[in-house]
Amino acid sequence: MVSDRRVGYLEELEHELDTRGLVARVVRTRSGPAFLRVVNPEAASLAEDVTCAPAPETKDHYFWWSWGERMHRVDDVGGAALKLAHVLQPLRREVSGRT
Repeated sequence: MVSDRRVGYLEELEHELDTRGLVARVVRTRSGPAFLRVVNPEAASLAEDVTCAPAPETKDHYFWWSWGERMHRVDDVGGAALKLAHVLQPLRREVSGRT
């Protein structure tokens, strides 16, 4: 079943993100496709929902950002995890030494 395949890809990404310190869980809904909820535990407001689907012009599956932009191929979960970790990093503001 296609949805099982997509869930499998999301579960692979979930595991990779867990090893990088992000909290990730596959969410299955009754009315829509499964998605991966990813949260930075150091800044819970930094979160992203990732879906998995083929691109319109091919049968190759990709991970997709919540706003519908293609994120990364499913055969490189490390690369996808790196992108998510970067996007979910809090901004570090430099403190000026001026008084």
